[in-house]
Amino acid sequence: MEEYLWIVYPYISLFMLVVGLFFRYHYGQLGWGSRSSELLEKKWLKIGSLMFHIGILAVFGGHFLGLIVPLSFYHWIGIPDEFYHHVLAEGLGGLAGVVTWIGIVILLIRRIGIKRVRRNSSTPDLVALLMLFIVVTLGDLMTIGYNNLVGTYEYRTTVGPWFRSLFTLNPDAYLMRDVPMILKIHVISTFTLIGISPFTRLIHFWSAPVRYPFRRPLQYRSRTQYGRR
Repeated sequence: MEEYLWIVYPYISLFMLVVGLFFRYHYGQLGWGSRSSELLEKKWLKIGSLMFHIGILAVFGGHFLGLIVPLSFYHWIGIPDEFYHHVLAEGLGGLAGVVTWIGIVILLIRRIGIKRVRRNSSTPDLVALLMLFIVVTLGDLMTIGYNNLVGTYEYRTTVGPWFRSLFTLNPDAYLMRDVPMILKIHVISTFTLIGISPFTRLIHFWSAPVRYPFRRPLQYRSRTQYGRR
């Protein structure tokens, strides 16, 4: 079971991601986007979306520092473990997690509670929001709850090396054996979310508008003022 959870399942999720993106790119580009519901309701969308996107960007930055950057690098540049955990991870990371959680709760309540939005929502829309809620909630419970109530967990010696080993094609399931259960569920939920993302509104996450600043300007001409000076 451990080999399936920490070796097989992550690769299945990544395979679903690649295949799903390929399929949507070639056969469903018209649906490649978040399908904005701004016309149905704007006030709560603006608040929830802004909080969620600001928070999630900070959360991604924190995960990059914790999972991609090795522990030895922090020791090399002189960052103490206590400073990393209490200031960066629990302080800034916890704040970013709370902002993200509030944003996703607002979006979820808006999606379910406002009739016009609910009627125009698809099952994948709700699934994406519910999975985001689960992933973010578990992450906050680990960062704010477990680390303060049980004790700080050094995931940079277990989850970090395991995560990097996936991309070197030499995964080590043993590293995840003693990881707290709440963190294990958080990891599995995250890979589930990654696997289903191409088939939900979250597909827009995998699009980077790198060509937008270099696009040709659009020409607009007035029908009533055309030809006049």
